[in-house]
Amino acid sequence: MSSILTLAQTALELGLISSLTVLALFVSYSMLNVCDLSTDGCFTLGATVGAVVAIAGHPYLSVPAAMAAGILSGFVTAILQTKMGIDSLLAGIIVNTALYSVNIAVMGNSSLLNMNKTDTVLTQAKALLEGTFLSEHYKLIIAVIAVAAVVIFIAVFFKTKLGLAIRATGNNPDMVRSSSINTAVITVIGLCIANSFTALSGCLLAQMQKSVNIDIGTGMVTIALASLLIGNIFSSRSGITGKAVFAVVGAFIFRLVYTIALRFNMPAFMLKLVSSVIVIIAISAPYLKKQFPVFKRRFLAKRKGENVNA
Repeated sequence: MSSILTLAQTALELGLISSLTVLALFVSYSMLNVCDLSTDGCFTLGATVGAVVAIAGHPYLSVPAAMAAGILSGFVTAILQTKMGIDSLLAGIIVNTALYSVNIAVMGNSSLLNMNKTDTVLTQAKALLEGTFLSEHYKLIIAVIAVAAVVIFIAVFFKTKLGLAIRATGNNPDMVRSSSINTAVITVIGLCIANSFTALSGCLLAQMQKSVNIDIGTGMVTIALASLLIGNIFSSRSGITGKAVFAVVGAFIFRLVYTIALRFNMPAFMLKLVSSVIVIIAISAPYLKKQFPVFKRRFLAKRKGENVNA
């Protein structure tokens, strides 16, 4: 029983941390209608910047520093799209490629940073909760606080005029332009917000793992997309807050499947295949749901024909 609870807690912790990236994709992909492929590099950027600042002796400053780096990444991606006339997919790929070199430079020409003896936000939380019944759950508490703050921000922000302008730009940019609103500025703001969440996710994961590898963000865009699509299955009739909450739920479900796969000693190289299969299922689920009555009628008609022939 204890092993099951430990498994669930691990999946919940990692799911909450990765859900910050899912919420970033929720802003850029669902709200702004921009497919940002710089997610992997931005996630690593947040991890490296946060780690370097924490190692320098500023654990609390590591979080805003990582988010600021994410904002800068989102700004560059948005400028390439809006001012340089580069397609959003290509702009994301370009920035993601460039960030690999930037991240190596931030890490001091190294591909690995060790944080075992580094004071971080998580170690501060552990020390603060020492002696209480919550002392063993400090990682979960930090993750819950971070996710709750982001969800509340999304729920409040997207009801403001600026938030509504971002949603309108994603739905109908021509209408927004006819209202004398600069869609380029709106896109820049939206991507800056989204990438700050991605960088925050990378920062917290690095501090949770007590190390940063240059490949820490590899595949995060796939994981986030799968989690977002899983959440969308349950949130078809929900508002902004409900969709954001279900995006977090989707991240937990994805991580739970991932953790169970690891529990059954699945080879590490197979996990990318698992991610791809989950994405395929999540994307095709609405279509298969619509086609299910058709398949059912065909199956019943075929069985009825076989019975008549018999």
